[in-house]
Amino acid sequence: MTRSKRGKKRPAAGTIDELPSGALRVRVEGGIDPVTKRRFRPTEIIPAGADAKDRANAALIRMLNEVNEQRHPKTNATVNQLLDKHLDLMHVEETTKRNLRRYAKSHIRPLIGEEKVGRIDANILDSLYAELLRCRVHCRNKRFTDHRTPRKHECDTRCQPHTCKPLAAWTVRKIHFLLSGAFERAVRWKWISANPATQADPPPAPTPDPQPPTAEEAARILNQAWKDLDWGTLVWTVMTTSPRRAEICGLRWRHFDADRQLLTYHRNIAQDGTDIWEKDTKTHQRRNITLDPETVAVLSDYRQRYSERAAALRLSITPASFIFSLDPAGKTSLRPASVTQRYNRLAQRLGIKTTLHKLRHYSATELIAAGVDIRTVAGRLGHSGGGTTTLKVYAAWVSEADQRASATLLTRVPERPAPPPTPAERAKANPQAPYEHIAAQLRHEILAGEREDKSLAPSVKQLAEQHGVAEATAHRAIGLLKTWGLAEASRGRRTVIIRPAEPVAEESTPPIGDEPAAVSTGDTLLDLRLLCLGEEVRTFTAKADPSDEGHLHRLLAGAARRHNGEDIDLNDYELEVRQAGEATLLTRFAALDPLRAG
Repeated sequence: MTRSKRGKKRPAAGTIDELPSGALRVRVEGGIDPVTKRRFRPTEIIPAGADAKDRANAALIRMLNEVNEQRHPKTNATVNQLLDKHLDLMHVEETTKRNLRRYAKSHIRPLIGEEKVGRIDANILDSLYAELLRCRVHCRNKRFTDHRTPRKHECDTRCQPHTCKPLAAWTVRKIHFLLSGAFERAVRWKWISANPATQADPPPAPTPDPQPPTAEEAARILNQAWKDLDWGTLVWTVMTTSPRRAEICGLRWRHFDADRQLLTYHRNIAQDGTDIWEKDTKTHQRRNITLDPETVAVLSDYRQRYSERAAALRLSITPASFIFSLDPAGKTSLRPASVTQRYNRLAQRLGIKTTLHKLRHYSATELIAAGVDIRTVAGRLGHSGGGTTTLKVYAAWVSEADQRASATLLTRVPERPAPPPTPAERAKANPQAPYEHIAAQLRHEILAGEREDKSLAPSVKQLAEQHGVAEATAHRAIGLLKTWGLAEASRGRRTVIIRPAEPVAEESTPPIGDEPAAVSTGDTLLDLRLLCLGEEVRTFTAKADPSDEGHLHRLLAGAARRHNGEDIDLNDYELEVRQAGEATLLTRFAALDPLRAG
């Protein structure tokens, strides 16, 4: 009696079946699907034809050989299923993983997500990359509008007919690397026998072409930013120390050592939509930057101002407080996206095509041009690889230590601008708002001797009637006089004029033409200029009564909503009113109370 050969594997079985259409279905037994745990039967359909039977027999032999040699796909799993498992198991930074998930959701799953892993080959991947390089939204050549926001809105000039724009080559390469890693994992799991991405042809890496702002453009940017000292300090620090935007947001006061003239970049602020979290720097390394004396002074002055503001609110600044923060105590960091957005708007107002990241290019190219060695430049920028990345990126620009680098950069950075005057001081020589014009005229009369010392100042009601303004505006004018030390009032007593003991040289006598022109009545065509926090955001024309506060309030509220959505604070907005085609200012209108839409 012979023993049965239990250890010997049976050859795979296969069948050829004719379908109602006349086509032939070739099916072989492929074992158990490791994903679904069900029996897996690789199948191939042979179209009907004179030689269909011969082609079916050839396909059956080929498929049986693949199964017997373990070269066949082991699962019916789709690319979507593979990506789900691969992304869950990847050991990368959270920001990197979120970006890869976003690429998969937008560019892989809609196009090949439902395809079986075993059916993906180099041809399919090359077609995928070609589609991504054709149109980033994968349109089907249909006419439609690219809207400025997916939310319900009124279309404006930002909503334009769709024009195909390719996905950046670097982004397509990242998608290729994601797929290559996923298929490599599928090979290790024995889902497939070979990685199809190794045969695919992604676009080549673009040649680095840094385009830093010129020295003249950098000076214009810095001078414009310096109108807000806190914002100017941030731009100055970026320009002199070359951080990434997430690194500048992650700075805390314990990272600044004025005595040692040292700034340490140690943490990043990561952002994904509304999610904010703190993490290591991109290279997971601490970076110590030697500061020049001027940058130390800039940061020290900024800390003094910050501490004074906090003390006024009975708060305190601690070493753990963020250096750049909207919170009075520095408890929260700035959002990286908000920093980029504000810088981009500043550059757009100046007509300069640049980004915040290009300030790193500016610092690097200026240092290289000054003869600083590449390793030192790489250290200041936080490049790993001992300068290899720096050489690759800045090869078009033509050795001392970090101390020389900081001193050299100072000679090439624009001069630190003088602090802007306070609004009260500016109003003496350059009144802008209606109440400033009224206060400047009263100041001129006091200094010219037209109003006696200790004499009664005009009442709020008198000023309102004389200048054709609201009583609230007249009240602000009296308050500005008190700020200048030219008026005094106590509870229950009229405001009196105070003449300065020493003669004061007037910066300028307010010319009659600088006051708001007499406001006409009745509906008329007006040129309107909307300001947000003193900066122009839009101009438009409307027909309204410039003397009607209700008309102006509705115009202001509507324009502000169109600029910044429903959730607005009208205290941030002003409306300059002029006759259509005229340069003379009729009035500047501001709302007294915040308006919360909705």
